[in-house]
Amino acid sequence: MGTARACGILISAVLMSLPLLDAFYLPGVAPRDFNKGDDLLVKVNKLTSIRTQLPYGYYDLPFCRPENIVDSAENLGEVLKGDRIENSPYVFHMRESKLCNFVCKIDKLTAEDASTFKEKIGDDYHVNMILDNLPLALKGDRWVALGFPIGYKQKFSESGKENEKYYIFNHLAFEVLYHSDAETGTSRVVGFHVVPYSVHHRYEGQWDPAKPRFTTCNQNSKIYVTTTMPPQVVEEGEKIIFTYDVNFKESQIRWASRWDVYLSMSDAQIHWFSIVNSLMIVLFLSGMVAMIMMRTLYRDIAQYNELETQEEAQEETGWKLVHGDVFRPPMHAGLLCVYVGSGVQFFGMALTTMVFALLGFLSPSNRGGLMTAMLLLWVLMGLFAGYSSARLYKMFKGAEWKKITVKTAFMFPGAVFVVFFLLNALIWGEKSSGAVPFGTMFALVFLWFGISVPLVFVGSYIGFKKPAIEDPVRTNKIPRQVPEQAWYMQPIFCILIGGILPFGAVFIELFFILTSIWLNQFYYIFGFLFMVFLILIITCAEITIVLCYFQLCSEDYHWWWRSYLTAGSSALYLFLYAAFYYFTKLEITKFVSGLLYFGYMLIISYGFFVLTGTIGFYACFWFVRKIYASVKID
Repeated sequence: MGTARACGILISAVLMSLPLLDAFYLPGVAPRDFNKGDDLLVKVNKLTSIRTQLPYGYYDLPFCRPENIVDSAENLGEVLKGDRIENSPYVFHMRESKLCNFVCKIDKLTAEDASTFKEKIGDDYHVNMILDNLPLALKGDRWVALGFPIGYKQKFSESGKENEKYYIFNHLAFEVLYHSDAETGTSRVVGFHVVPYSVHHRYEGQWDPAKPRFTTCNQNSKIYVTTTMPPQVVEEGEKIIFTYDVNFKESQIRWASRWDVYLSMSDAQIHWFSIVNSLMIVLFLSGMVAMIMMRTLYRDIAQYNELETQEEAQEETGWKLVHGDVFRPPMHAGLLCVYVGSGVQFFGMALTTMVFALLGFLSPSNRGGLMTAMLLLWVLMGLFAGYSSARLYKMFKGAEWKKITVKTAFMFPGAVFVVFFLLNALIWGEKSSGAVPFGTMFALVFLWFGISVPLVFVGSYIGFKKPAIEDPVRTNKIPRQVPEQAWYMQPIFCILIGGILPFGAVFIELFFILTSIWLNQFYYIFGFLFMVFLILIITCAEITIVLCYFQLCSEDYHWWWRSYLTAGSSALYLFLYAAFYYFTKLEITKFVSGLLYFGYMLIISYGFFVLTGTIGFYACFWFVRKIYASVKID
């Protein structure tokens, strides 16, 4: 990527943070009106495959090229997703259907080009095109997939040996749906479909590229390409002719509804089942918390406060006896502050992004808008990360606030960046368009060092300036000995048990999210996702409170780290589910593609860990302060 594009991406990333509240500031949202005969330019995007997960540029293959290839302006999210939007030789004229348009001819396919075509056909690569910001859909009984396959292969037996032949889809039958405005006479594009064909084109007389006289398809004779015609084989030395039809069809679909087919909610019942399943978990946990808070705790606090002598108080057992140690700073308190700060940053980014998406501000027509918004919000939330880590660290009476601030600014994003950089090196080695260029990498580093890190320091400074959080009870100078715990109260067992229910609340919705990420589908059911996110917050908080109460009743006051790890362990189950999804739902064949899958899922699981861990920590922190503030202690 050139310096100009790198600067453009950087500037657009910074500027896009300003108008997030107004969807119409984002490109590609406003409708376009076309008169009859106006040019409709078809753009090409990356080649994608669910088998390899490695995108390639359209012109990485020897397809027909226009005289000048022009790159469309790309935002930060598009580049990170591997989108490469360029012009193409396919040009339509509004409401003017035309049969058998000649595009280009390959006189003699070279061995290298034939090998490239075969490799991409074997890996099930699809061609993605765009018309008026609307992605191309493969036409069938119903919309089934984005783009169309490059070709197909067939096995046959010859001399007792199994062989394969590869065929290319060199004829495209496009269908453009349009909605007309009776008052203005203009039209808007509301659908873009294709049926691909493989046909070995024949023509009459001497070849004339200006007016080829095909016998396999003809505008004047109304000869259409059919599946019964001999297909175009991909072999060295073959001559391949690329053609296309375009048929304009009036539709009652309005412009505002043209994305509905891509965002089909045919599985709405499954999403509702996910919500009901999650609500049952929440109701169960809420009942347990209510029982603890309303019956056990209130009874214990009343009885403890009625004790008249110190001797009677000493005879008490359970959570009340550890009041002198429950607020003792934990081991590695600084590291806990760092992880809590990172979790607050991640939580703020996730919540704000979902609210914007729920309100419709992050439309799928704004390619890369969702990822760009997430990155920018992550950067801006550095202020809250520094503030929360500083407040907690000051409560622990820490003195090295600068050291903690630096760790908060670099530890979590640094670990993610290292994994991302290694994965990007693998993609670069495969010569895929999904590799993030140097200019974009520079933009990411600038957002991190130039905006996020200073905001973390500003938030930390503000946090340390505020008075320290006072504990509701005094901490003894000599730590109390923790009695031997039963096997079911051991830290590892409780932590692993605690992560099951939060994961159970989201795993059904997680299936659809993974499908959208790895099977090249749109996910836009943010209403369901927001409800599931709220349920996740409640589930993490309640399961942590319940297990924290049982732990304190066992006179184990080391709750700080355990509260974080209890909810955070749900990330372990997320990663295990990702592995299950990989082996049961995906057909990834390449070793590098497998590394990419597990590398990116490791990043997602790590982010889920700090998110859920922080939710559990703050829930337990509130609970412990609440119950010990209610006890009268001399």
